[in-house]
Amino acid sequence: DGEVQVARKRVERNISYDDVRKKFYVNLDFGFGANGKQIKKTQTFSTITEARKALRAHEVKKDRGEVVQPRQTTVADWLRYWLENIVRPYRAETTVYGYRNMIENYLVPRLGKIQLQALTPQKIQRYYTDLLTKTTLSSNTVRKHHDLLRTALDVAVRQQMIATNPADRVEAPKTKTPERHFYSPQDLAHLLQCAEGHRLELVIKLAAYLGLRREEYCGLHWSDVDFAHHVLHIRGARTTAGSKIIEKETKTVSSTRSLHMPAPLEDALRREYERQQDDRAFLGEEYHDTDLVLVWSDGHPYKPNYLSELFTKFVQEHNLPPLTLHGLRHTFATLANQSGATLYDISKALGHSTVATTSSIYTHILDGTHENVVSRVASVLDQTHDIP
Repeated sequence: DGEVQVARKRVERNISYDDVRKKFYVNLDFGFGANGKQIKKTQTFSTITEARKALRAHEVKKDRGEVVQPRQTTVADWLRYWLENIVRPYRAETTVYGYRNMIENYLVPRLGKIQLQALTPQKIQRYYTDLLTKTTLSSNTVRKHHDLLRTALDVAVRQQMIATNPADRVEAPKTKTPERHFYSPQDLAHLLQCAEGHRLELVIKLAAYLGLRREEYCGLHWSDVDFAHHVLHIRGARTTAGSKIIEKETKTVSSTRSLHMPAPLEDALRREYERQQDDRAFLGEEYHDTDLVLVWSDGHPYKPNYLSELFTKFVQEHNLPPLTLHGLRHTFATLANQSGATLYDISKALGHSTVATTSSIYTHILDGTHENVVSRVASVLDQTHDIP
């Protein structure tokens, strides 16, 4: 070290030259740390011009308050800090669970050891490429990784951990509109016929007749059922975060809504209510009373994932066209559109926050060929041709 120091000679303020290594050394001043000590960092350059340029750029940034002090924080450190202190206090538990899975299973193993201030757009781009080519993740899922990383790094910029966000300078994974499967009126009628008397009957009718989300009918209470006015109130949700069952409010303010109960659905609800009354009377204190609509004979509620698995198995056993439980919600939207319902009314029934949300989700389902509009224009043109 002594020899190196001797070899370096001061050329001008904050710039020295090493006769042995033939390099210019620039001392960059980052101000004072929390311990009161001055923080300096040295960079090397091959020419005096490069050294002067780097020093000037650093001093301009320092004058503007844009200089970020060197830190040893890794990407893993920052993502965990962001999750616990920025996300957890303000977001739903299911969101925190999903973010943690992405961070711990993908981001930390591949990017976690990199110093946060050394994370470059190139390293992030390679991360996306690896996920798309070496894993089974879809481009839509990898896009979620990008959104998470960019949001977390935006906070890092605001909290002066990094000067700029490297995720802003990458080619983000392209999203693809997922193919949404749904039943024709004939297939749905066949499904409803097969489900008569089955434990899935009420689940299927809630999804098919009202277009409810799984978390909405799993969170439905008898206090939400107004038999007198034939109305169902959607107020809560019951879903999963890993193996944990979460009871929460509906997805958005618009998701809290009141829906008319068609006669077949109301009849199924009345029969289920009477069955539960009989079970409660038979089991007495052993009955687990939660006021939930979808429960086993002892009152314990169904697990949401169990219903999805049971439905898939039910469809296969009855040789019906492949469909997921969520596909019944898509079926409701499609049949509503085919019946002539407006996009606004469909959006309200589905509990979407805006009509634009409904349109973007069902753009290729809701009158995808625009047959009605095209036919109307053709009709006007035909009438015009008939004018003498």
